[in-house]
Amino acid sequence: MLEGKNIILGITGGIAAYKSAMLLRLLVKAGAQVQVVITPNGKEFITPVTLSALSGRPVISEFFTANSGEWHSHVDLGLWADAMIVAPATASTLAKMATGVADNMLVTTYLSSKCPVFVAPAMDLDMMAHPSTTRNLATLRADGVRIIEAASGELASHLTGKGRMEEPEKIVAVLDAFFDGCGSRRLEDRKVLISAGPTRERIDPVRYIGNFSTGKMGYAIARRAAAEGAEVTLVSGPVGISIDDPAVNVVAVESAREMLAACEDAFADADIAIMAAAVADYAPAECAGRKIKREHCDFDEIKLVKNPDIAATLGSRKRPGQILVGFALETDNAAEHAAEKLVRKHLDMIVVNSLADAGAGFGTDTNKISIQYADGRPDGIFDLKSKDEVAADIIDAITRL
Repeated sequence: MLEGKNIILGITGGIAAYKSAMLLRLLVKAGAQVQVVITPNGKEFITPVTLSALSGRPVISEFFTANSGEWHSHVDLGLWADAMIVAPATASTLAKMATGVADNMLVTTYLSSKCPVFVAPAMDLDMMAHPSTTRNLATLRADGVRIIEAASGELASHLTGKGRMEEPEKIVAVLDAFFDGCGSRRLEDRKVLISAGPTRERIDPVRYIGNFSTGKMGYAIARRAAAEGAEVTLVSGPVGISIDDPAVNVVAVESAREMLAACEDAFADADIAIMAAAVADYAPAECAGRKIKREHCDFDEIKLVKNPDIAATLGSRKRPGQILVGFALETDNAAEHAAEKLVRKHLDMIVVNSLADAGAGFGTDTNKISIQYADGRPDGIFDLKSKDEVAADIIDAITRL
């Protein structure tokens, strides 16, 4: 799918820049036209001569060529490109991209780009785990930048941990899958309902019962469905992320009952419903009108009542031709519990993940899933991937139904 695509390859000043030569070679081999934009520090790690030879194009680093005064237009570059990938993306460059510090050609080009942007972070594990890096990545993700997660392994410091730039072959596969999905628009004219995030069940005006869901998986599915041409209704519990896509209508809710009402409303016209939310199973029987003061509290237990099962409710009303997808997050016997839910809730497909798998579950940027089908086809089993990649796998499985 990269044949004929115009790609900006941004290279920054990190030891992983040596991998950029292989990434460039693979992109060109796949038929892409690649323009390298390198930061001044990046040239300390890999030479423009090497990159120019591989791309067949002069490498851009400065705003203008010193000996001729030729201006390099970041605006024209941004309009030319079908995609931009920054690999490696150092902590410094991520910070500049997140805050709009346009002090080099690469960041200025990013700020002018109209195309999808991908970043492949690479840095030492302490920098990777630092709150500022986490915050900057969250900002970029909220701005629509697609993060190709760093891998774990031995780093330049000889420490071992997360911070290695993903391998060039996998980066090319991510780009290829992106263009494959955008090109096919397999959900054109389809209405897709997606639930995401947690629900909160109020105890009093300041306390609630909930769970650790962040909504990342459901939001990733919504982005992918929209990229495939769907008209998406995203019923979202309280989360700290957002989505900026005119094809996605976000309906914000708090409690399980509010989520049920919103899902029932959207389900009537939906072709596909994907229940990715982590709905609280129980709610307090009563919500106090005022904050319960510990000093004056005269009870030592909270009476709970069962919340409605949203997926099962929709499953009981599913019309012929509708596709209903459920999720099962388990801690043990994941496959068995999921198989039971698949039947009981009248699902067409269930996505299964387990908290026993490292990197899966709540709050992570990655997930590891398997998929079970009601029609008896073999289970799909997938490796640990970024949630954007997992979303692509889920949408791909749905379209095959």
